[in-house]
Amino acid sequence: MATDIIIQTAILLLTLAIVFAIQYVPKQTLTKHRTDHRATTQTQRHLSRATQLLCRAKSNPQKDQSQTLAKTAITEIEKALSLFPKDPTPHILKSLALDLLGHKGSALRSLDLALAFPRVKSFSEKERVEALVRRAELKLAVNKRRRVDSAVSDLEEAVKVSDKEGETKTKAFCLLGVCYELKGMREESRKAFVEALKLEPASTLARQGLER
Repeated sequence: MATDIIIQTAILLLTLAIVFAIQYVPKQTLTKHRTDHRATTQTQRHLSRATQLLCRAKSNPQKDQSQTLAKTAITEIEKALSLFPKDPTPHILKSLALDLLGHKGSALRSLDLALAFPRVKSFSEKERVEALVRRAELKLAVNKRRRVDSAVSDLEEAVKVSDKEGETKTKAFCLLGVCYELKGMREESRKAFVEALKLEPASTLARQGLER
C-alpha cells in the first residue's frame, strides 16, 4: 500500500511539472522541424491550445468537465500530429491527456512513440530525462510486477543521462528504490533512496523508502 501511494504521488508531481514545462516545449521542438512557416504556426497553435486545455483539465475538480477538457485537448493534439507526425511533443501531450482520462496503457504507448527513434533525437537532456521517468512511472502504474524490469531500465538511463541535480532526478532515484524493493534487492533499494536524499534532503518519498 505504501509503495502504491509513493508511485501515485510521484506520478502526480511529475505530471504537474511536465504540464508546466511543456508550455515552453512546442516552440523549441518545432523549430527543429521547420519546413513550412504556415504549417509550423498552425501546429504551434494547436499545441498551445492543447496545453492550456490540459492545465485546465488537471486543475478542474469536476471529473466530467476535466475529462471533456482532456478530450478536447486530444482533438487539438491530433491536428498537430497530422501536420508534424515526427514531432515528439504532441505524443507527450497526448500521453498526459490519456492519463487524465484514466487510459494509462494508451498513455504509455504515446510515450513509447515520443521516445522512439528518430523523435527522441529532438529532445533536450532535460526533456528526455523527464519522459523516461514518466514512462517508468506509467509502466509501474499499468503493471508493477510485469514491467518492473523495463521501468528499471528507463530509470537507470534517466539518472545516467542527467548531469544536473533536480526534482526529476530525485524522483528517478526514488522510483529506482521502489523498483529494487519490488525485486527484493533491498541493498540496491537503500542506496537509491540515499542518493535521492543527497539530491534533495527534504524528500519525503526517499525518507519513507528508507524507513520501510
